[in-house]
Amino acid sequence: MVTIKDVARQADVSVATVSRVFSGANVVREETSKRIRDVAARLRYTPHVGARSLTTSKTNTLGVLLPDLYGEFFSEIIRGIDAAARRSGYHLLVSSSHSDSREVASAMRSMRGRVDGLVLMSPDLDAKALVATLPEGHPLILLNASVKQRGVASVRIGNSRGAKAMVQHLLEHGHSRIAIISGAKHNIDSEQRRNGYRAALAEAGISPDSRLEVEGDFTEDSGYEAVRKMLANRSCRPTAIFAANDAMAIGALSALREAGARVPDDFAVAGFDDIPIARHMTPPLSSVHVPIADLGERATENLIAAVSNPKHRARHEILRTALVIRESCGPPGHA
Repeated sequence: MVTIKDVARQADVSVATVSRVFSGANVVREETSKRIRDVAARLRYTPHVGARSLTTSKTNTLGVLLPDLYGEFFSEIIRGIDAAARRSGYHLLVSSSHSDSREVASAMRSMRGRVDGLVLMSPDLDAKALVATLPEGHPLILLNASVKQRGVASVRIGNSRGAKAMVQHLLEHGHSRIAIISGAKHNIDSEQRRNGYRAALAEAGISPDSRLEVEGDFTEDSGYEAVRKMLANRSCRPTAIFAANDAMAIGALSALREAGARVPDDFAVAGFDDIPIARHMTPPLSSVHVPIADLGERATENLIAAVSNPKHRARHEILRTALVIRESCGPPGHA
């Protein structure tokens, strides 16, 4: 961890001068003050007492920063994080970023000195750039990030493999016109699941068709609207729909039901995540099962190990997925 002495040495001033600059005292020349602040920024020095306390005392609190707090996926993530934290006597400080880099940076700054370590999930954002805003050596673990950075642990889902397996299942049941409702662009989960979808089609000798790839945003409403677009295009209707998460698959089921289509007789539908409500849909939704609570739990266990032992080696884990086939997948439709 960078100290005030490191800043003073690099800026070629006394420790007292650095202290005056960051205490707000107006007794240091502007040129000297700027040099000190530039050095502090380059070294990622955190001047306030709270952040310095990370090296001398513990808060017994972990920070959790997620893209959103709404929906079953995130509630399951938090449930897993909470279970692991409680076992080790930690409390949680939870915030959401709404996939906005400025909000992420602001939340991370507000947690400095208040948490012993941080769980960060940023599939829409540049995780490497966000990590750079933290004081060096601050215990951190990334969730669902493709970045492998030295000293930073991560746990993520086998997105591509899971998506590929589900599309292969649909292909094996005779479907050749398989549509995908993807997540937003630049989202790691969305890109990897779309890659798995395309890989399965390619292995089956099927060329990708842009008319069968509709972008959503992981919400029920976007799944609903995506299916309405598909149904309006009579020249290229799919017989099966793979949604990149269960929320969009649930929206797809609603749109099909509203249009009078039968699932699975007219359209097969599959999702990704296997959230608890999936099995209670009508018909029950086939999905790629993700151990969501385990994802949060494993991440937190790794973070606590790093907090307890600064020499703990950062690991990168990929959690396996599994197909859960229910009634929403059936024979190919006749559209």
